Amino acid sequence: MTDSPRIHLGSVLRASSDDAHAQGTLDDLQYEQGGEKLTLRFAQPAPFEVSVNALGGHELYLQGSFEPVVVMECARCLRDVAVPLDLTLGTLMRHDPSADAPYLEEAESGEEVLVFSSPELDLSAYLAETTLLAAPLSVLHDEACKGLCQVCGHDLNEGPCAHMAQVPVEEIDDALGAPEGSLHAKQNPFAALADLKVPEE
Repeated sequence: MTDSPRIHLGSVLRASSDDAHAQGTLDDLQYEQGGEKLTLRFAQPAPFEVSVNALGGHELYLQGSFEPVVVMECARCLRDVAVPLDLTLGTLMRHDPSADAPYLEEAESGEEVLVFSSPELDLSAYLAETTLLAAPLSVLHDEACKGLCQVCGHDLNEGPCAHMAQVPVEEIDDALGAPEGSLHAKQNPFAALADLKVPEE
């Protein structure tokens, strides 16, 4: 098990070796976004394999594979959903001793370049960004997911809640929202407009 995906590039940068390798498995990925520390969860240990080759000067090329099963939330009921991904890694790299932390920038060619300073490179941020870009924007644990009650948050996949029983669906007036005083009335943002008096011209 690997705590964080690191690769040692000292020998490549000194031109004493043509390439460097790293591999392992990750239980999750710890990374920062907008100054906030976040965790990307995996349903099972995610294998990664990376190699970096020197291209000359300060440029290198990273290639490899990463196969995480990302844990995402169902867009309707917030249950955990396992999303398998099979990622092929490939990006240009540039060594810049003045860089405070590794970051991705867009080159003139339109390709992304991973800029780094330390020869001991932590690939957590790079793998996290690559994974997030490849993952779907939203997922459902089931196409027939009923979601949550908007009043109490009850998971409607487990059965109806008390709020649903108080006002039968057939009694709800789409124009007026619901019978006044019912819990469903406050679910309709237009219900308050029912008594609105418009001045005659």
